[in-house]
Amino acid sequence: MRIFYGVQGTGNGHLSRARAMARALDHYPDVQVDWLFSGRPRDAYFDMAPFDDFQCRRGLTFHTSAGQLQPLKTLQHASLLTLHRDIRALDLAGYDLVISDYEPVTARAARRQGIPCVGIGHQYAFSFPVPLRGGNLLSRTILQRFAPVTIPVGLHWHHFDQPILPPIVDLAHGLASRGDTERRVLVYLPFEDQDALLPLFRQFPHYEFYIYAPGQRWHDDGHLHTRPLSRDGFQQDLIDSHWVICNAGFELISEALQLGKRIMAKPLRGQIEQLANAAALEQLGYAAIEDRIDRAALAFWFDCEPVAPRISYPDVATALARWIYGGCVETVASLSDQLWRETDRGRGSWKMGQVA
Repeated sequence: MRIFYGVQGTGNGHLSRARAMARALDHYPDVQVDWLFSGRPRDAYFDMAPFDDFQCRRGLTFHTSAGQLQPLKTLQHASLLTLHRDIRALDLAGYDLVISDYEPVTARAARRQGIPCVGIGHQYAFSFPVPLRGGNLLSRTILQRFAPVTIPVGLHWHHFDQPILPPIVDLAHGLASRGDTERRVLVYLPFEDQDALLPLFRQFPHYEFYIYAPGQRWHDDGHLHTRPLSRDGFQQDLIDSHWVICNAGFELISEALQLGKRIMAKPLRGQIEQLANAAALEQLGYAAIEDRIDRAALAFWFDCEPVAPRISYPDVATALARWIYGGCVETVASLSDQLWRETDRGRGSWKMGQVA
């Protein structure tokens, strides 16, 4: 069985999900997977060993500044001609299945060549009526049509009575907490001004902040610890931390929920997916949502000591690999029902959620 798998590389959450799927598909020796990533230069990827000799394309990249999406800059840097050429040049003949994790070159090449394409990713959950916030008709249309597929397999923190699946949680095996974590805070705010964050966190000397961001260097300054991006190092600090401060992306919050961490999320302004995620987190009672992270917000959050939700999601990657190997015959609705029955909602919430 030959599979062509395209992955949107602009977010590290897509890469985490792809690593989990690569491991799950490796259990089938007669399955060959060829990988394509788009959205960043090849040398900007890390921990890519599971994907062997993967292909890279430019794709489309969203530009941000100071925690806000920059639509004009995004359009200025978008090479639509290159995207069009890449779509036309990608030959998918000879593959039994094409999969896209919100990757536009693969999805649109499959559509152009009349090949069915399965979409596996969080963005495909927005094909169904799930919580939304912000945006307009244009941005919602782009969200749903950016990487069109034949069979959407959406992932979300809750099913919302729709045929969507739980998250694919990619936690490294063999890692364990190294000790007392109650004062340790993991920070991942890659879209924010990092120079503005350090003076803010310096005002809370009783907490140890581990701050990850692209281009960050390894440095310890009292209770502030900056770290470069590293999958294993990041996951170890996530496991060791009691608190998580992040944007409202999908994958990190999924991992934090699985580990029972207290979460503060700041959605990226102007980014409809993150605004929708914030709406879902508020409705479910899974996180504190802040449009601005300042001293007052942090002090209130630390003082409240909210009981963190702990959601035990099943092994979705293994279930999907089995479904793919079986020819995708079972309906997504049936697979969804099975996996949500295996989900343990656990305990706790930031506030009482509205969804049972």
